[in-house]
Amino acid sequence: MVEGREVETLEHIRETPRGERIVTALARGGGVQCGFCTPGIAVALEALLRENPKPDETEIRDGLSGNLCRCTGYQQIVEGVLEHALDHGTDSL
Repeated sequence: MVEGREVETLEHIRETPRGERIVTALARGGGVQCGFCTPGIAVALEALLRENPKPDETEIRDGLSGNLCRCTGYQQIVEGVLEHALDHGTDSL
């Protein structure tokens, strides 16, 4: 299924400036608890932020709709991303 395609892993994403900021936003907002869903959420946020570097709450929730998180209820994740984006301007995430 991936033959001839480029595959980006979380390990690669977290080494990029935007990936670092995604991880920071999740941690600052308390969006990382058990850690089970964190890799999928970080990858989903990377995909979202490539397309839309300044998403609003609804767009973030839509971008995360394929990920299941039982610990945070998503609110802390969304708040962490929004807080970080507001603190650092349009180009930060």
